[in-house]
Amino acid sequence: MAVTAGDPAPTFRLWGVHDGARREYTLEEFAGRPVVLITYPGDNTPVCTRQLNAYTGDIDRFLDLDAQLLAVSPEDLDSHQGFSDHQGGFAFPLLADVDKSLARDYGVLGPVGFYRRCVFVIDGQGRLAHVHRGFAGATFRKTPELLHAVEQARARA
Repeated sequence: MAVTAGDPAPTFRLWGVHDGARREYTLEEFAGRPVVLITYPGDNTPVCTRQLNAYTGDIDRFLDLDAQLLAVSPEDLDSHQGFSDHQGGFAFPLLADVDKSLARDYGVLGPVGFYRRCVFVIDGQGRLAHVHRGFAGATFRKTPELLHAVEQARARA
């Protein structure tokens, strides 16, 4: 069954890349602050590239709310590193969900196991405050919508 707003956020332990460094990331390390968890279908694809670059361009707005962005797709660390390098870097880690365990836990797998474009806002207490499950289509959630969801999560905390 897919998680919904109000549920405890499933924990995870995934390897990721950020600023050329590779390390494991967990949800627990961000306890006490909101997390914007973005799932995206693939590295180096047109919409995913626009989406992650848009959030990178708006990172100060997220940081003003003490929100941590994490982007997750099923590609491996080498793919993430190449994608990040080609784009001049992203302002947040790219996590590798190669076995799709996070995708199963959060209910983001679409038909035939493809990753869907989704956004989860997790409040500082580890509960899902906002859930948007999309498709691998040509649109993504814009920054103002995500900031509003973070502000609501902070107000409820």
